[in-house]
Amino acid sequence: MLTQPVLESGRVAALPAEAIALRHVSHRYGDQAALDDLSLSIAAGEFFSLLGPSGCGKTTTLRLIAGFERPQAGRILLQGQDLTQAPPHRRPVNLVFQNYALFPHLSVWDNVAFGPRSLRRPEPEIRRRVGEALEVVRLTELARRRPHQLSGGQQQRVALARALVNAPAALLLDEPLAALDPDLRRTMRSELKRIQREVGITFLLVTHDREEALSLSDRLAVLHRGRLEQVGTPRELYERPTSAVVATFLGAANLLPNGAGEGVRLLRPERLRLSASPPGEGERGLRARVRELAFQGATVEVRLRCANDLPLIAIDTSAGLPDDLSIGTELWCRWNPADSHALQPPSRP
Repeated sequence: MLTQPVLESGRVAALPAEAIALRHVSHRYGDQAALDDLSLSIAAGEFFSLLGPSGCGKTTTLRLIAGFERPQAGRILLQGQDLTQAPPHRRPVNLVFQNYALFPHLSVWDNVAFGPRSLRRPEPEIRRRVGEALEVVRLTELARRRPHQLSGGQQQRVALARALVNAPAALLLDEPLAALDPDLRRTMRSELKRIQREVGITFLLVTHDREEALSLSDRLAVLHRGRLEQVGTPRELYERPTSAVVATFLGAANLLPNGAGEGVRLLRPERLRLSASPPGEGERGLRARVRELAFQGATVEVRLRCANDLPLIAIDTSAGLPDDLSIGTELWCRWNPADSHALQPPSRP
């Protein structure tokens, strides 16, 4: 299998707990800071995502790890070794590009075999490795086809097989699903997770798609303006974000004034109940008027505005909303205070 390196003695090689570690890494493009003192640890076998808007430093981080660029400060450790100055071919990682970068004149088999052939592996080993890689991505029957004869999802799987065939310590994925249509993206998300579990190596995904990051990741990090905002599990970051930046990037968010003083509290729209009745004992509430209704199949998104001009969003099932709800309806927005979460005030502009 492609999963575990084996020593000449036949024993399975022990992997360090950290597959990738960044220590106080900074990088600039001219006067622009792409990364500012970034420290991050990614465990061996972990599916980890870097999430954030365009220009936040995600792809720069990937390129630094892959060795295509060098940081102006800090260290990059791969499997416990300081490889900050090592060239790309000396690093135990492979990068999967957004555009797949397949060789159009080569078959699927030869595209996947390109890596081990470049390393002058023995032909029997090449056949074994390529066969295993194609089996993992479920493309064995398409081995003789050329890239132009494949769908977008199949081309993506060829790119994954080519990156996996040399059994790297980590796979770096730069927006790998961005070029696919929504239905195919959902299918490929499941495929990515299955492949990562099957091969058992570290996957580092760069994306600006929060649904992608939340559904795939064991842990994720949110970057903003080149700095690390928060690291944690998808549930931790969604339910207990530390800042408004993280809260709003991971989903729709109501930011309510903090009654205890400065700052705001997060209330997710699914925690907000709409009712003709005022708040009951132990509840909080605001009077608001419906401005927009958006039917979303299983749920309805309701956008409201309070008398103090505070915008609110509620997401509920159709059955959970008042029967006469329409644009202009005035009602109560109620919530349990325990469902809200205090956010830290911004530490920088």
